[in-house]
Amino acid sequence: MLRSSPYWPVVGHPTLRRVLPGFAVSSLGDGMDVVAVSWLAIEIAPAANRGVWVATAAAAYTVAGAAGALLLGRFLRHRPPTRLVGWDAALRAAALGAIPVLHACGSLGIEGYVALLALSSVLHSWGQAGVYTVMARVLPERDHLAGNAVLSGIGSIATVVGPPLATLLIAFGGPAAVLAVDAATFLALAVTFLVAVPQDAVPDPEADGASRTAGFAMLRRMPALSGLLGLSFAFFFLFGPVYVALPLHVSDDLGASAGVLAAFYTAFGIGAVLGSVLTGFVSRWRLGPTTIGIVIGFGALMLPLGMGAPTAVSVVCFGLAGLLWPPYSSLSTTLFQRSTPSALLPQALAAASAVRVLSVPLGTAIGGPLVAGLGAAGALRLSGAGIVLVGLLAASALALRAARTRHEPPTGTAQPTRTELAEGPDAGAGARS
Repeated sequence: MLRSSPYWPVVGHPTLRRVLPGFAVSSLGDGMDVVAVSWLAIEIAPAANRGVWVATAAAAYTVAGAAGALLLGRFLRHRPPTRLVGWDAALRAAALGAIPVLHACGSLGIEGYVALLALSSVLHSWGQAGVYTVMARVLPERDHLAGNAVLSGIGSIATVVGPPLATLLIAFGGPAAVLAVDAATFLALAVTFLVAVPQDAVPDPEADGASRTAGFAMLRRMPALSGLLGLSFAFFFLFGPVYVALPLHVSDDLGASAGVLAAFYTAFGIGAVLGSVLTGFVSRWRLGPTTIGIVIGFGALMLPLGMGAPTAVSVVCFGLAGLLWPPYSSLSTTLFQRSTPSALLPQALAAASAVRVLSVPLGTAIGGPLVAGLGAAGALRLSGAGIVLVGLLAASALALRAARTRHEPPTGTAQPTRTELAEGPDAGAGARS
């Protein structure tokens, strides 16, 4: 039964068997950080402007990765993907490990805390690109989606297990102890990729003379990929206000407790775990249209949250939205993997990661003004409707591109990757497999 699963080629691969345990451990650490990073900022920030520092700490832990993707291409573009993951993990282990040490010595100020969080994430876009590049190079194309789904599933499980585990650790040792544990998990990931994975386990691409901006240039030259990246940015940007609006909707509009808010996030997390499991079974679907359909469905499921639906219905809808979250991530990454030359894949994925990393914090930043102007329920309605609209616009663009492709006269050698994205990339994958 297990060997007939689409995930068996992933979990049974000799190289990935070495990699996945380390990735799972570090993902659990990231899941705990969702609570610990903000909680430690609350403890050490000045009371007068605590909210500003909490937001700054959360942003520093993510946004610095986008700067690293933009500025470090010259130094990292030709590095093996295993090194990219290992160096990212080692830097995160060192920077996060310094936080509990300084805290124990009584010398951790809020400014230094934010600086260490930012330093820890400088290489994160490259580390993420390295993980998915390894996946793309060691697996045949037909197994890329299943591989991405495994990584997404591990992350989804971490978002369910990590926060309550962090809560227990905070009760016994404080938030700094959680960051110490997280640093240890990243040290395990660094050892996995720098020591445990043999040098020849991941195939090298053909040599190329690409410049440090080749990944961005390639995205500009390929409308299908740049359109996909634009869709991802808009999708995540429009979801960002939910992080502000949902807690205020629960507390102010519903007059409910923190337990109700926890129910929303727990439902989303459970849905995400199930969605990760199901993703591998849609590999024969047309990936481009499926990705766009997910965006439209996700936005539609968000609408009941701001339209006065009963709380139980809203929680269920939010959980179903969580079911769609991992498939979108896995499908869009698969489209990049199938359409990008192997030599440029780390750069292209790092560029894509940089854009995505910026989108949610920017969306969250406008959540405050939206709630102030529209109320929490109004902001949730706008978020859902905006996501639906973006999906419909993307569907129209995809249909127009497909129509142009059908009516264009042949001009020479076919461009398979563009055609695959316009028509549905997996149609070509099925022929090749």
